[in-house]
Amino acid sequence: VLPAVSLDGILHLDIQNCAYTAVMFNQFIDVLLDNMNPYPQKNSVIVMDNASIHKSPYLRVMIEE
Repeated sequence: VLPAVSLDGILHLDIQNCAYTAVMFNQFIDVLLDNMNPYPQKNSVIVMDNASIHKSPYLRVMIEE
């Protein structure tokens, strides 16, 4: 289960029967970004831990755009 949670509730949720890959995580973030706003608006900050799938250079570019 992979949720994206804000102070107001769940922004996006994905459930898989396997471990997430970088490709799957990037797809999750791509959909999540449709529910987010530019900083400093509401729902504008993404917080992730240091899991290897969170360290993709493509992911950083996708989020910053």
